Amino acid sequence: MTSHIEGQSIDGVQTKLDHTSQYLRTTLHSTLPLTWRGDSPALPTHTEWQRRQLPLKRSLDVIVSGSALLLLAPILVIIALATALGSKGGVLFRQARLGKDGHLFTIYKFRTMYVERGDLTGVNQTIDGDPRVTPLGRYLRRTSLDELPQLINILKGDMSLVGPRPHVPHMLAGGKAYEQLVPYYDLRLRVRPGLSGWAQVNNLRGATTDPVRARARIDHDLAYAQNFSIWLDVKIVWMTISQEWWRLGGH
Repeated sequence: MTSHIEGQSIDGVQTKLDHTSQYLRTTLHSTLPLTWRGDSPALPTHTEWQRRQLPLKRSLDVIVSGSALLLLAPILVIIALATALGSKGGVLFRQARLGKDGHLFTIYKFRTMYVERGDLTGVNQTIDGDPRVTPLGRYLRRTSLDELPQLINILKGDMSLVGPRPHVPHMLAGGKAYEQLVPYYDLRLRVRPGLSGWAQVNNLRGATTDPVRARARIDHDLAYAQNFSIWLDVKIVWMTISQEWWRLGGH
């Protein structure tokens, strides 16, 4: 059946597709468009132009993560020693996370909690003033330095520099499983997870207790997936570095 324009909406163009009454419409998420098919975002499929950029994206992941691990080695060693001396337990925290296409992988972070109070499932999210977090852990979390070991995940290919943040299976959002709150949640698993993403640089990070912000985070992830380009990745990396530098007190 030939598609035809039905009309304009305030958040984008609505186009009738077929007799099932599904419509294409577009919404903006921090300037990035997200195309919807009915009540769900359209499946994130790469154009030929985007597919040609994927090898370059992976090459940049390897070069940047490998170089960063070498350059940041002294800082990594200092954080590791401080973590080991600050409280009993290992230096690294390991946890199963959802990767591309839903495959599980082990994510690495500097340990920020007391071992006996930690939650390996990740279902119980960290809150402000959480007694499970060590004094050093509070600083590492506030400055995102606890995330630096994920450069290893990027080098291995589990993650990318840019992409949706990897979640634990059955992560809670708004008091329920994320996939119950957002029926199209699994679409974000079509792309490799990242160290930073479009949601994070647009202040959609941290706890997912607010259902509105939790949905907005997924919509931002899918807007990135639909609009992927190397230049968008470079923009997100630059925004991430700028924001983290400000958080570290570089201003």
